[in-house]
Amino acid sequence: MDIMAEEDIYTKDGKVTIRGDPADKTKTGNWKACRFILGNEGCEMLAFYGMGANLVNYLKIRLNQGSVAASNNVTNWSGTCYITPLIGAFLADSYLGRYWTIAIFLVVYVLGMTLLTLSASVPGLKPSCENDKCHPSTSQTAACFVALYLIALGVGGIKPCVSSFGADQFDETDEAERKKKSSFFTWFYLSINIGALIASSVLVWIQMNVGWGWGFGIPAVAVAIAMVFFLSGTRLYRIQKPGGSPLRRIAQVIVASFRKMNVEVPADKTHLHETADAECTIKGSRKLEHTDELQFFDKAAVEIPTDNIRGNPDPWCLCTVTQVEELKSIVRLLPVWASGIVFSMVYSQMSTMFVIQGNTLDQHMGPHFKIPSASLSLFNTLSGIFWAPVYDRVIVPYARKYTGRERGFSQLQRMGIGLVISIFSMVVAGVLEVIRLAIVKRNNYYDLEYIPMTIFWQVPQYFLVGCAEVFTFVGQLEFFYDQAPDAIRSLCSALSLTTVALGNYLSTLLVTIVTKVTTQNGKLGWIPDNLNRGHLDYFYWLLAILSLINFLVFLWIAKWYTYKKAIGVAH
Repeated sequence: MDIMAEEDIYTKDGKVTIRGDPADKTKTGNWKACRFILGNEGCEMLAFYGMGANLVNYLKIRLNQGSVAASNNVTNWSGTCYITPLIGAFLADSYLGRYWTIAIFLVVYVLGMTLLTLSASVPGLKPSCENDKCHPSTSQTAACFVALYLIALGVGGIKPCVSSFGADQFDETDEAERKKKSSFFTWFYLSINIGALIASSVLVWIQMNVGWGWGFGIPAVAVAIAMVFFLSGTRLYRIQKPGGSPLRRIAQVIVASFRKMNVEVPADKTHLHETADAECTIKGSRKLEHTDELQFFDKAAVEIPTDNIRGNPDPWCLCTVTQVEELKSIVRLLPVWASGIVFSMVYSQMSTMFVIQGNTLDQHMGPHFKIPSASLSLFNTLSGIFWAPVYDRVIVPYARKYTGRERGFSQLQRMGIGLVISIFSMVVAGVLEVIRLAIVKRNNYYDLEYIPMTIFWQVPQYFLVGCAEVFTFVGQLEFFYDQAPDAIRSLCSALSLTTVALGNYLSTLLVTIVTKVTTQNGKLGWIPDNLNRGHLDYFYWLLAILSLINFLVFLWIAKWYTYKKAIGVAH
């Protein structure tokens, strides 16, 4: 009994402390470690949104770019922020581990934010302006974009690792801790929104009314505080050991499968190759049960005499069932991943078209205070802050009674609900634009800078996008963590983040195509610099239709998805 009790104090999923010792459940992990991770994420998101939420206006005002150019530059940069996580994830899973990846890339992040602040505040680096017109030089524009893409690199090491690192603080083999892990993703999202709330309200106001130097300097300080938060919890963290290059293991399965293209897979799958002991050969990972889908890859685990010609199996000829299932898990995730791209394209409108639309509306609150159009994103944030705890504390317990599931809804159901809500957000945005253009036409306001219509009519579309986020993005975070094999969780988290990148790039492509197609024969097009003479509502209808098609495809994908099953213990 004493031996069992001593064994039970350690996690059974292969986690260790920063010193490499087995992780003690009573001294490490759980919520006592997560408070540092949540604090880090809140400050980091304050910086990210504080700099990114109003970036389209900075490019228009200080770098003298048009609406389409500024919008596309923002979506391209934002897209890059969600592509670079593939670099951070690969380093984390293969060599560094999540802890050291986060720590190193936080330093890069601080350097990027510092350079951006200098480019907006130091004479010579910042563009010269007179009579509300700025004249940036090529070198000044270059300094700004170098800083932005240095930030994108820093973000790349943090985004794929922080949510997974937080979830690592809970032992999946312990039922009580597993339930807490499910709640962690909701509270993780809440911390993101608290940071974003301050960014979209206070920081955006500072940028538009005090100055861009202060507006970017405060986010730079916030990133430094985020680094202090993260490092302060070091002794409490449970750390997943890196399992070696996942790309190498995946390549081995593919090569072995094609080498054995003519080999028949036995009907009895217990004859497929796997290690005899309970531990997996992949460091830090548990074994995976065989699944019947994608049987072509099972050929890699069929043992033939030539596999052991030198005494030990050639990993490019013979792979374990777990290694094969690791590849299958990624392939099964890809259709779900693809369904998130259109949602991310809708989400990207908050920092582009919503802001540009808001620029045409009356931004006054009383006779002396003017709210920047980018600050309306705080209603998206408030929506997230409202719905995150409501979902966790009200909706889940209520749904649990009817579904019998521990989480109330499955992760795929949760994502599907968010996709439906996102359709309505585009419909509402389109309806507002129809009303706005009707006022313009009725009163001949075509050349009026601000339409006498309060900007707060945009609140419903921001609120709906925030609600959709709580369901889709949080569900996606948890889904990709749960369905990823232990040794490639950072990579799969990065994969989920690339939907945001591709959504931004797709938005850029769509805006470019729409602009080119609709501006032929001397027409101004749907999205001219003067929106009063355009048809932004048509663009919103297009997004709503694409979102509906995407949801119908998602329903078919979800119906056929097979969940992974982990067995054994990690080492």
